[in-house]
Formats: sequence, C-alpha cells, structure tokens
Amino acid sequence: MIAGTAMLAAVAFGAAGIVTAEAAPSGQGIAGIWATGSEGGRVQIYTCGAALCGKIVDATRIRANPDQRDERNPDPKLRDRRLKGLVVLHGFAGGPREWKGGPVYDPETGDGAAKAYLTLRPDGKLEVKGCKAAIFCRTKVWTRVR
Repeated sequence: MIAGTAMLAAVAFGAAGIVTAEAAPSGQGIAGIWATGSEGGRVQIYTCGAALCGKIVDATRIRANPDQRDERNPDPKLRDRRLKGLVVLHGFAGGPREWKGGPVYDPETGDGAAKAYLTLRPDGKLEVKGCKAAIFCRTKVWTRVR
C-alpha cells in the first residue's frame, strides 16, 4: 500500500479508537489501521473533511530508516517525500460496505490510479482496487489491525 499501500493501496486512517463496520456511522466503517499484506505496510484510514483518506503509518522500510523517502516514485520531483505519513488514499465517499474515490498511490511500485474502490468484505478484510482504466485494475486485500 507499503506494497500496495496505497494503490491498493495502497494509501491511507486515524479515527480515535476502534471503529467496527457495524457500529460505525456511514462512511466510518473502515476507519482504523490496516495491514497491506506486503513490506510490513500499515495504512491508517481516517476522516478528512467529508471523505476518508489513508496514510502510511508503518512499514519494514520505515522501521529500518524512519526518514525513508518515496524513492520509487516515477516523478523525480516527488522522490524526496517521506514515506511515513504519506497520504496514499484520498477522497473516498460511500459506505457502509463500498467507497469510491481517488487518487491512490502505491509507494512500493510507484504506481498510482486516479480512481479507486474500497470494499469491506463479509470476512472483515478490505479490498483496495485501483484502476487506470476500466480494464486496467489491480486489487489488494488488507487486514484490519485495529
């Protein structure tokens, strides 16, 4: 999100306390910390204005170097951004099970997508799907940490 931290990023979060899909107000059911499934990535989904956003809060590379930069970004002007705190999910609205928004960004690969979809599955996992076009999509499955 990292790996897929944001593109499915892939991300990224900061509600105070634990919010469950059932107890949460509409649009809040996915707020919290999510494991991205690769590179030890953790993304925090939080309310940003009237929408939901996500930022990187942890990853293996960040633990090794807390000042880790976005070195895999294809835009040389953005490679100096710190990974910790980097917003990788932006502008998601909807709920209680599906949200639409974007853009999303995956700092593991440097890929991004203008449109993305978040789907809370019945098993409590979150599908993060980023699309560059209707047929060019990538999906990652995140697991709630808290």
